Amino acid sequence: MAEENKMEKIVSLAKRRGFIFPGSEIYGGLSGIYDYGPLGVEFKNNVKQSWREEMFRRKDDIFELDSSILMQRQVWEASGHTSAGFTDPLRECKKCHHRYRADHLEEEGVEKCPNCGGELTEPKKFNLLVETHLGPVKDDSSLTYLRGETTQGIYVNYKNVKIAMAAEIPFGIGQIGKAFRNEITPSHFTYRMREFEQMEQQYFVKPAEADIFFTYWKNERIRWYTDLGVKKERLRFRPHAKDELAHYAKGAEDIEYEFPFGWHEVEGIHNRGDWDLSRHSKFSGEDLSEVDGKTGEKFYPYIIETSAGADRAALMFLADAYSEDKDNKRVVLKLHPKLAPYKAAVFPLLRNRPELVKKARVIFTDLKKTGLNVAWDDRGNIGKRYYAQDEIGTPWCVTVDHQTLEDDTVTVRDRDTMKQERVAAAELGLYFNSKLNV
Repeated sequence: MAEENKMEKIVSLAKRRGFIFPGSEIYGGLSGIYDYGPLGVEFKNNVKQSWREEMFRRKDDIFELDSSILMQRQVWEASGHTSAGFTDPLRECKKCHHRYRADHLEEEGVEKCPNCGGELTEPKKFNLLVETHLGPVKDDSSLTYLRGETTQGIYVNYKNVKIAMAAEIPFGIGQIGKAFRNEITPSHFTYRMREFEQMEQQYFVKPAEADIFFTYWKNERIRWYTDLGVKKERLRFRPHAKDELAHYAKGAEDIEYEFPFGWHEVEGIHNRGDWDLSRHSKFSGEDLSEVDGKTGEKFYPYIIETSAGADRAALMFLADAYSEDKDNKRVVLKLHPKLAPYKAAVFPLLRNRPELVKKARVIFTDLKKTGLNVAWDDRGNIGKRYYAQDEIGTPWCVTVDHQTLEDDTVTVRDRDTMKQERVAAAELGLYFNSKLNV
């Protein structure tokens, strides 16, 4: 399929099948804002849970945090977000007043307004933080910001976590949470939004060990994507050139994915040096330095950051999984079973046979009790039900038929191969869990 059409098909499927809806749609929508529907919530939760298991369950030196969206305004001054470093270049059409990111126009070689062909203003800096006010009076003293990233909550809680968990360097702190940026030109569906969710982890190390852990985290993070089924040929590392590095950064590489709209970042691996803890020490007056136990030397830990977006990762998994089976005239969302909204669907072969429906309901209820998210479907013929589940990524379909009433076995159909096998109804929970834990 043509790549430009593939994205349109993914957007259509996402809305039609309850993954992602345009925000405030009945009022005409809100640019850069999307709502997750019933299947989308389950799907994105699976993405986040997989990340949490990778970071906090499989490793014993990374601790989870849930910091506030609202923080003291000085936090953002210390981090540099209120300065020119956290801005995008803005150009506005003098005729229709559409606004664009100047760097994006430059990349595309555009000098006139893409909307009407009008003359554009000269670039000017535009801060990305979303302002809000706390308290009864709206003035400068009540001004604060919705967080532009989750990482600052980690830095201001560095000492709290270290003491509470008796942690010793090297160790990490991670969290999943909402962030907000006043993007000039949100684009590519949920890839670039104004309200989004991040999955970020900060690993605190001795300066001399930073390069070692930078390489370690590069390998760990790209493995996570491939373990969840992303095609290796659609992933790559892109090192940042010197002129695009943040002024404090010692090194940075992006993990990029080949979306239908081109190669774009899904995660950044950064060596942030000692900028963050030294800055927060300076602005807060709280000493966040460490002392080397062997040399007695005082130092600020270097930070190796892994910064991923839950929404971008979800979009990448959707794009990578979307396929069209021309031979069988079906759309298949080949999601890794751990990410699929439903792990299995249960059908009675015929909805007008009470004995089949009753037995299927028992199996459906028993599977739900095992903790698996399972779908029920008795609409239309069995072929249409199979194809409907293929389109939303359900890995297995369970059909209760006449043989089930005789020997208590069911037909289990595989989404990708369409092959079927008989499985004892009593063993379905073990059968699916064994496949999920491969």
